[in-house]
Amino acid sequence: MASKTFKNVYQFKITLQDISPVIWRRIQVPENYTFWDLHVAIQDSMGWTDSHLHAFRLKNPETDEVEEIGIPEDSDFAEFPMLAGWEEDIADWFSEENNSANYNYDFGDDWNHDLVLERILPKEANTKYPVCLAGERACPPEDCGSVPGYERLCEIIKNPDAEEYDEMMEWLGGKYDPDEFDCKQVVFDNPKKRLKNVLASY
Repeated sequence: MASKTFKNVYQFKITLQDISPVIWRRIQVPENYTFWDLHVAIQDSMGWTDSHLHAFRLKNPETDEVEEIGIPEDSDFAEFPMLAGWEEDIADWFSEENNSANYNYDFGDDWNHDLVLERILPKEANTKYPVCLAGERACPPEDCGSVPGYERLCEIIKNPDAEEYDEMMEWLGGKYDPDEFDCKQVVFDNPKKRLKNVLASY
């Protein structure tokens, strides 16, 4: 896990693929974050609930081979071994030359995000990291059926006279505005606490 001492922050832009208008976030995280820590920051800034598996896919700067980092599965069907996110530091993988990755969440709905390291900056005094700097539009609801399901959901809730409107709004808990996002409302969870829950059942 990341130590408390760091001098720089990594600024990432996260963009959800295949949806228009674009859903995106810009966050800054400590340079000594692990991929697990980064995963939690992405989940919290996007608005996902961390209810499904995830994987980062990016080039290993030492081998130039694309590798996966996430929660390893003990499975004979795995295409290749997945590295444990809590054992890999983002600073060992990301750099100005190796600045992009794919972040996949929920292997069923298959939400793919473009993850780009935009800048490496000195941390600012009196700033608590991670921090969400900007973003646009609400995250899709969990388990809505990937991009086609999300697009259908948005069409239904635009029309109160639609046959499925009441049922959809009930499923959404009564409220959902796809255009709504306020970075000031983002709350970041403690990644160490969340990891304990994962390892307890691992």
